[in-house]
Amino acid sequence: MNMKKSFEVVDIEFESSRNALLSYVTGFFLSLFLTIIPYVMVTEQMFGRSSLMFGITFFAIAQLFTQVIFFLHLPAKEKPYWNIIVFVYTLLIVAFLVIGSMWIMYHLNMNMMGVSPFHSNEGFIPQ
Repeated sequence: MNMKKSFEVVDIEFESSRNALLSYVTGFFLSLFLTIIPYVMVTEQMFGRSSLMFGITFFAIAQLFTQVIFFLHLPAKEKPYWNIIVFVYTLLIVAFLVIGSMWIMYHLNMNMMGVSPFHSNEGFIPQ
């Protein structure tokens, strides 16, 4: 009886490791596929500039979901609520940082004065 339970545990561990390996291999090839497609789109100049940016953004988002599903295993757990909440909060912080940095750089660029002798005090020697 005891030996049968130990075999069941070994079988469960074997199946879970086999499923994890299958998940990692599937995620790897899907990530590779989602990376090669935009690379080919850019190098072969298949689309116009705006369509190319839309395509690259689409494949980047698909890559993000691939990483989350196959490598972080967020939806695979029974109760992934806390993991998903932490993940969404992390995405929110990253979005704030990126959008805030872009906003600051845009306004700094818009408010910079042109470099000319009349707008600069460089070389000015007070008398």
